[in-house]
Amino acid sequence: MSEAIERLEEMREKSLQGGGPDKVEKQHQKGKLSARERIDLLVDPGSFVEIDRYVVHRCRDFGMDAEQHQILGDGVVVGSAKIGGRPVYLFSQDFTVFGGSLSETHAAKICKIMDLAMKMGVPVIGMNDSGGARIQEGVVSLGGYADIFLRNTLASGVVPQISAILGPCAGGAVYSPAITDFTFMVEGTSFMHITGPDVVKTVTHEEITSEELGGARVHSSVSGVSHFTSPDDATCLQMVRELLGYLPLNNAEDPPFLPTDDDHARREEKLDTIVPESSDVPYDIRDVVKLVVDHGVFFEVHAAYAKNMVVGFARLGGHVVGIIGNQPNYLAGVLDIKASIKGARFVRFCDAFNIPLVTFEDVPGFLPGKDQEHGGIIIHGAKLLYAYCEATVPKLTVITRKAYGGAYDVMSSKHIRGDVNLAWPNAEIAVMGAEGAAKIVFRREIAKAADPVAEEKRLVAQYKARFNNPYLAAAHGYVDDVIRPRDTRPELIKALELTSRKRDRNPPRKHGNIPL
Repeated sequence: MSEAIERLEEMREKSLQGGGPDKVEKQHQKGKLSARERIDLLVDPGSFVEIDRYVVHRCRDFGMDAEQHQILGDGVVVGSAKIGGRPVYLFSQDFTVFGGSLSETHAAKICKIMDLAMKMGVPVIGMNDSGGARIQEGVVSLGGYADIFLRNTLASGVVPQISAILGPCAGGAVYSPAITDFTFMVEGTSFMHITGPDVVKTVTHEEITSEELGGARVHSSVSGVSHFTSPDDATCLQMVRELLGYLPLNNAEDPPFLPTDDDHARREEKLDTIVPESSDVPYDIRDVVKLVVDHGVFFEVHAAYAKNMVVGFARLGGHVVGIIGNQPNYLAGVLDIKASIKGARFVRFCDAFNIPLVTFEDVPGFLPGKDQEHGGIIIHGAKLLYAYCEATVPKLTVITRKAYGGAYDVMSSKHIRGDVNLAWPNAEIAVMGAEGAAKIVFRREIAKAADPVAEEKRLVAQYKARFNNPYLAAAHGYVDDVIRPRDTRPELIKALELTSRKRDRNPPRKHGNIPL
């Protein structure tokens, strides 16, 4: 028995070495942590339970059968752990072993923990740091990717899936993070692209670096592929922990409740003056959000992408909510292609995982222009509309200022199953702004007037008094109540408690066909 135990200890020690201390040091020199160091930072101390530590690859071609290539674990560390006392499954690719390349057995290990995550109903977290498919294994490695993609798809909307890109992620490998719910990237050390700089140069004759092609900045602000960026691995993993604190373990559970000492009845007088009197003057909708939610804590998602739309998580009375808000501080909060896509994906995630939606609306409409029309604003704008219509979680809306045109309908209006719709007294709910509307409705009167400028001013004021206010919508029941801004927090918490038992269902079907 002593020999067997000695052998066990030897094998366990060997499994911890990865590609060896020299390669680990190279990781550190690049500003990157090792696969196991990342796990230690991410999970609760002592909670990680490793699976398949003794797996080795099965390839016998190109000298891969040599003893020095039989590395235990085969380039990925997988297992279960706890984060904030709650269970997760995870994998961490080890770049020190064959560059973290994906082989048949490497993929099988990842698939195993994804299957277990689905079976147990807990989140799955992937830490990606890989040079791509293992060339020596040919189509077998490509099949491994497809096996992972299938599980990503089947797990979508069932358990939360999080991808942390902590090094290269290229070629077919990028599709797994793309299917997951949230993607994190690290500035300067992680990148994602389907075809690398060399291929781009060959095909388009364009000189470009991996960072310029698919670095964290590009994907967080231009493409929208990345939801979060961090300066280093440690900060990234801390953000993953923070995100998980807002998410349920699976789609059959509610998000975690956190008792709060922030008074449910707290009234913020600052909200009475936060919106400028002129409807053309911007303000930051995040300031509104932070004054309303528990302790002013707002965990923003996709902060650098489509800044005219703000989304993220917060708590109201201890309950997790998904926040969606038009941002008057950027492009006047107009809805465009990117904002619609950003909002739609977030709404659908919250709906899939039982997270109530709170919408702060100040929207002048959809962005006009040839580029938007040719880019498909009709289809992409419909994505946001579809997402809100489809959502069956509690939906609370506060109109803080503008709610113009079709955008009024889209932003969780009463007409698309909004549960509680409130408006501030300065809200303007109309087809368009008073100035534009008056010029159309009263164009003859203005043209015939002795003083057209004065007449236009008078008619604009008349139109505004009659139509650009919340009371016409309230008279039709499209707004449940007009409230003082300072009362927003207590009113939303009461509405959230009222709708917490909501039961709503969509018609029986295999699935809908969301506009693409």
